[in-house]
Amino acid sequence: MSVNGDFYRFDSGELVQIAHALADSLTVADSFLVNEGQTVALERHFKRFSDSVESHEELNLTAFFEAARSVIPKRGLWFPRFEYRGVQPEGQRLYLRLRKAPERTETLTLWTCTEPDNRESPLVKGPDLSLCQQLRRTANLHGADEAVLLSPDGYISDGALSSIVWLRGNTLYAPDDSTPWLPGITRGIVFDLAQQAGLETRTVRAKPVDLEGSEVWSLSALQGIRAATAWKGVEIAAPRLYQPFRKRLAMLMQPIAK
Repeated sequence: MSVNGDFYRFDSGELVQIAHALADSLTVADSFLVNEGQTVALERHFKRFSDSVESHEELNLTAFFEAARSVIPKRGLWFPRFEYRGVQPEGQRLYLRLRKAPERTETLTLWTCTEPDNRESPLVKGPDLSLCQQLRRTANLHGADEAVLLSPDGYISDGALSSIVWLRGNTLYAPDDSTPWLPGITRGIVFDLAQQAGLETRTVRAKPVDLEGSEVWSLSALQGIRAATAWKGVEIAAPRLYQPFRKRLAMLMQPIAK
């Protein structure tokens, strides 16, 4: 397996391994963590990918998903990715990238991106992945683990490769629909868990300064819930409630095989 993983093309109802990487950009993508053959909310990932792909063309996605279930290893820690590449020939546009999971951590540090949010398709996962990876690397150069993206008027939209939420008192907050945020599956699950735990949930329009004194989390399918321990220029609270939520999220793991 290469550092970028093994590639499979869905062709004539089967996943066929191919030896070369593709240089064209992604039209749609969706990734999820698989730990010893189990993952969280696989059907939600199927649906998000399907909804985005079907806006381009009708494909036999059910057969593609079932083929992927059989190929993904049942042992080890993996981070598979569904890919739809619209510029490829008809009948050869669905791919599975099988990758070992990168490093996972429970906490992180944040940096506010100083560049305008230049994502071309912020509501679809895939087209802007390369840009978002570059923004995260820029955050790394500033001594942080993740970049927080802002709207043109300075309101929080997303993390470069995660959803940003924050806890103040008995309420869990997230950016509202006035800013372009990627429909995060983990964000939706965490909001459900918060409601089950008796917390209120709200979506609001907020600038980084509005989060001072709050507990801040970064959410993603790979990392689950990570608590921010520092945010350059923003005085946030020390993490206190993220651990119980991490445990609740882990309890939702289910086998990928039917």
